[in-house]
Amino acid sequence: MDAEAQERFREFVANRSSALLKTAVLLSGGDRHAGEDLLQNALIKAAGRWHRIDEPEAYVRQILYRQQVSRWRLKWPRRELSVAEPPETGTDPDASGAAELRLVMRGALARLTARQRTVLVLRYFEDLPEGDVARILGCSVGTVRSATHRSLARLRALAPELAALGSAAAEQRPSPDYSPVEVRQ
Repeated sequence: MDAEAQERFREFVANRSSALLKTAVLLSGGDRHAGEDLLQNALIKAAGRWHRIDEPEAYVRQILYRQQVSRWRLKWPRRELSVAEPPETGTDPDASGAAELRLVMRGALARLTARQRTVLVLRYFEDLPEGDVARILGCSVGTVRSATHRSLARLRALAPELAALGSAAAEQRPSPDYSPVEVRQ
């Protein structure tokens, strides 16, 4: 890699690594260390082909997705999960509700299989259409639809508290056309 390409790669990593790390952590089930490993391996692969890459972020994201797919296709998946202790809750009730929702969601995602987690992250966090998810995962659109449906059903079964937390968070945030109405009985 020449000096100009090295500089472009360094700039890309400096500018986009935090966003890519968020995706990698979600793909890894909330395990930050596994997400960092996933991103680091993806960046290493991208560095070797840097001079041929037209869209670096799309290329690195593609590597992330495919590496995660390869991980859940392994014959002996890792069954160990390291989870940090939740942070102390603050005095702001809105912030604590949002933090609790994030923690519950992270824990629920960690209890899904890697394939289920990958499908949900691609569809809802990355907001990719079903066709793109199918292309990334190497399956049909119908498979993506059924996998998404089954993954959401399992997520709801594993963490029914998400429905209560999600509705409580929605109640705390007024909608743009919100106007208080007094109800008299």
